[in-house]
Amino acid sequence: MHDIIIVGAGPAGLTAAIYARRANKTALVIEKSTFGGQTTYSPQIENYPGFISMSGGEFADKLVEQVISLGADIEMETVLSVRDNGDTKTVVTDKNEYEAKAVIIAVGVKHRQTGLENENSLVGRGISYCATCDGAFYRNKTVAVLGGGNSALQEAVLLSGLCSKVYVIQNLDYLTGEARLIQKVEGAENVEVITGTVITRLIGDDGLKGLVLKKTSDGSETELEIDGLFVAIGLEPDNARFSDVAKLDDYGYFASDETCLTETRGIFAAGDCRSKTVRQITTAVADGAAAALAACRYIDR
Repeated sequence: MHDIIIVGAGPAGLTAAIYARRANKTALVIEKSTFGGQTTYSPQIENYPGFISMSGGEFADKLVEQVISLGADIEMETVLSVRDNGDTKTVVTDKNEYEAKAVIIAVGVKHRQTGLENENSLVGRGISYCATCDGAFYRNKTVAVLGGGNSALQEAVLLSGLCSKVYVIQNLDYLTGEARLIQKVEGAENVEVITGTVITRLIGDDGLKGLVLKKTSDGSETELEIDGLFVAIGLEPDNARFSDVAKLDDYGYFASDETCLTETRGIFAAGDCRSKTVRQITTAVADGAAAALAACRYIDR
């Protein structure tokens, strides 16, 4: 029996573990894949207070080190569901079942896919969702980045230092990222921005060879030869497995405000997986602190 079980080891979940242990509560963090969540895919973080610049991996490493030093337990398993037993909760994974007095769900979000035919079969064979992870495979090659927000622009900046040519493809007529990132992209000689354009087809069966592009203004189509496509069109929640204990909004996010409370007593939601207007590392960390303190108050009562 743990006091608090935390599902997910992103910034929200790891911060929750820190606050739980500092409140002298036993804490178990369960993560299925990567410590740090989506943060680890960010090649450079420049908007976190106290740090001029750091990589997402560096930030994640510091969080994990702190959590371990405080004595939290960590298990690498996939959480399948959470059961409400009243005064206790059961967290069911692909390997075990764990009991706790309170549960904090901080599962973050996952990469949004294009929905194009053959996308899944081409993942790892020309399609990627992480330039930090896979950029080196395309050194001196031609790639495209799909998206126009901060994540896409960060990917393009990173790839511009590795690849011979980088195309940024945006469906809108303008880029939506921060002005500073737009300046970096537009200032890179080997980056070309293509706006008002969508991808209608992926070319290649055994591996990605190119894209069919369509202009949204007139519907004209062209083909673009590339070696790789990095998809950065946003993120989406993966909360359906918890819908019986935590209400979801129309978009699949937990219907929870800054208190991080759910409809079930003793179950809390924190980070990008809950309904919110701003999804940044700073807001995820804030959620982790709020959820842990709320869980501690719940247990103490």
